[in-house]
Amino acid sequence: MPTLLPNHLGGQWVTGSGAGTPLFDPVLGTELVRVSSAGLDLAAGFRFAREQGGSALRALSYGQRAGLLGAIGKVLQAHRDAYYEIATANSGTTARDSAVDIDGGIFTLGYYAKQGEALGEARVLLDGERIRMGKDPAFQTQHILQPTQGLALFINAFNFPSWGLWEKAAPALLSGVPVIVKPATATAWLTQRMVQDVVDAGILPPGALSVVCGSSAGLMDQLQPFDVVSFTGSAETARLIRSHPAVAERSVRCNIEADSLNAALLDPDATADSEAFNLLVNEVVREMTVKSGQKCTAIRRVFVPRALYDAAAQAIAAKLARTTVGNPRSEAVRMGSLVSTEQKANVLEGIARLRAEAEVLFDGSGQPLVDADAATSACVAPTLLGSRAPAQARLLHEVEVFGPVATLMAYDGLAQAVELIRRGEGSLVCSLYSANPAFIAEAALALGSAHGRVHAISPDVAASQTGHGNVMPMSLHGGPGRAGGGEELGGLRALGFYHRRSAVQAGVDALDALAASAVALKL
Repeated sequence: MPTLLPNHLGGQWVTGSGAGTPLFDPVLGTELVRVSSAGLDLAAGFRFAREQGGSALRALSYGQRAGLLGAIGKVLQAHRDAYYEIATANSGTTARDSAVDIDGGIFTLGYYAKQGEALGEARVLLDGERIRMGKDPAFQTQHILQPTQGLALFINAFNFPSWGLWEKAAPALLSGVPVIVKPATATAWLTQRMVQDVVDAGILPPGALSVVCGSSAGLMDQLQPFDVVSFTGSAETARLIRSHPAVAERSVRCNIEADSLNAALLDPDATADSEAFNLLVNEVVREMTVKSGQKCTAIRRVFVPRALYDAAAQAIAAKLARTTVGNPRSEAVRMGSLVSTEQKANVLEGIARLRAEAEVLFDGSGQPLVDADAATSACVAPTLLGSRAPAQARLLHEVEVFGPVATLMAYDGLAQAVELIRRGEGSLVCSLYSANPAFIAEAALALGSAHGRVHAISPDVAASQTGHGNVMPMSLHGGPGRAGGGEELGGLRALGFYHRRSAVQAGVDALDALAASAVALKL
């Protein structure tokens, strides 16, 4: 019988009861390991993290906690090969796609280690300058930020079992807040293994990092007023979290990143032989195929001037036709599988729904899979849909298919393009393709309030731009509306979620004494 992975809670490893839930290889269909959270003493585990882990972390300075992040990064780097093996087996990703998750997580840890080092020995952050309370300068107010005396619960999505943990845990631990992570069950193995390696290395105080694999039942019930919860996943589950008494009654701070219909926009003045056109084509193909399109930031809608609709369809289809799909262990495979056969069924159902309003411009399902069985694997070939009349569509602006699927849309004029993009009701990122700085500035201002990030790709930055779908720790990650309304990363801005702001109104001498153990937060 496959191994039942232990959970780490209350400062100890504990195995859930029962047979557990099996995790599968999505290409071969073989069972890998099992997970279970049944029978865990959640109340005691949360209390231990909050009281023991939190107290120990807060006793350290920001610089000392930054050192812990650096040490975690070294441990993960030392076990990197094992993580790639797990990702291939459990997530069905190629080595290149696994790097986005694994190396991306390690890079984010390193970034926050350096940012935290600059905060030095401070234990409090000064938020802004002192402000006089009246004419007499003797009495002033100083806003400060202190770590919340609670814990951070992360309920994560299946697509990034490594990065999804560390992009949240890095600013949380740097802030002095202990972490309990609940990874998505389908790909929980990698998260569990990373936590195990860090715990076994003895880097963090007991209770500072915990992992619960399996059912999430009862986790939200344990949250107290000074705790925080961060969720990445479906809008449906997000609604349940927002309505839970922990959030609705106990005012637990909540951050949500939900599904969204990210867009790409080509300059209306572009031509089929322009570099901006080629940059759009390359980026769309990359976003459709990296991690088999299973990224929250992947391009879902592609807006091009009507005159370039056919040319764009042909160029994107030609590149997609060269994408080999199948077993990621094969060197010939460029795109692996979805994470599960359940996800495959969801993607195929989503494609069928979108086809009611769109034409099929490219269907890769006719190509044979490499070293994989189409009947039993979770492999889905890239599909490019298209609409010449997106203004008349509804589903195309409402339904996200979380896989290698995108819809090409024709537009007439920038004003219409902006209106159509905004019909997605908010997303994580919109990318622009143009050689004209004035157009980029105009479009960025028109679209910025509807997106967490506007990513402009022009010929002058073609070689240095980081990619539409790549989330970099120095930039904001999150988005308004259907994207969840949350914010993560953005450099040291990320620390705000794990701190409480208060105003200290006092005499100048007292404020001087307070400032002796603080550092100004410079964003």
